Amino acid sequence: MRYAASKLIATTCLGAALVAAGAQAEDRSDWPRSLTVGTASQGGTYYIYGAGWANLVGDALGVSFGAEVTGGPVQNATLVQMGEHDFGMVTMGPAYEAWIGESELAPGVEHTDIRAVFPMYQTTLQIISLAGSNISSVADLDGKTVGVGPAGGTSDMYYPQLFEKLGLDVDTRNGGAADQAGQLQDGLIDAFAFAAGVPISAFSQLEAQANVNIFSFSEDEMGDVLDDYPELSPSTIPAAVYNSLEEDLPAVSIWNFAITHKDMPESLVYEVTQAVMENHDRMVQIHGAAVETLPENFEYNSFLPWHPGAVRWFEEQGYDIPEDLRG
Repeated sequence: MRYAASKLIATTCLGAALVAAGAQAEDRSDWPRSLTVGTASQGGTYYIYGAGWANLVGDALGVSFGAEVTGGPVQNATLVQMGEHDFGMVTMGPAYEAWIGESELAPGVEHTDIRAVFPMYQTTLQIISLAGSNISSVADLDGKTVGVGPAGGTSDMYYPQLFEKLGLDVDTRNGGAADQAGQLQDGLIDAFAFAAGVPISAFSQLEAQANVNIFSFSEDEMGDVLDDYPELSPSTIPAAVYNSLEEDLPAVSIWNFAITHKDMPESLVYEVTQAVMENHDRMVQIHGAAVETLPENFEYNSFLPWHPGAVRWFEEQGYDIPEDLRG
């Protein structure tokens, strides 16, 4: 299969303190010459997290490994399925729809060649508005124009459905995270509803420049919608992550995993998994959401087969991968 030649090569050096994972003499003769991971739009957690772990792995393994801007999880699943990207980042809702052939991007195409590599973190549904707009709850979005991130992303997938489920008339617009944060500040949209790990850098930058409201779905609203979306679960945004919050905020979240193609060399995927999982402190420095990038969170993948290279690493550490999820 062909892997994309165009690479956005990460150049930041992690320094001698980073232990080179995979120093064992694994056979690299079948490895791609360079690697790429699909992330999402700039200004969102996916891009920062993805560029960071690609950089970490590239430094640890001594390979060129870069992050590319994409439309997010829906597109990432298809790019990996088609062999256009070596790795991708997905939320498990869009990944499941792709797996069963119901992807909005490639309807009818079962993405059964994608494989899990490691757990990332929970994507949390978060909404931001300007304080002067009098919009401080999901109910206040009725009749408003709301940015929901890139077309095909997790935000674009869930927010329109959830708004409709709650009986709200919301005009949704697509765009990159950084762009829609700017549109909110310029008054072109009334609110920006995004789904990403906390904190979202675009939200943090906005609250540093203006008075804002940050909110999510209330517990009552969650009670009205979560039964229809088993992949979603109640969550919390800690008050400490945003200056605008005075107390922890109820929210809705969904898990994210890194993926690759089933034909990716086992030794490569083993070393990628090892580099990320065994450098947790460095991952947290890349983005705070990586506090959840822990091997025990493998259990939140209930349907996607694991790549054999990842299975080997997890089982060496004492984690039991179910037989029906061995890729």
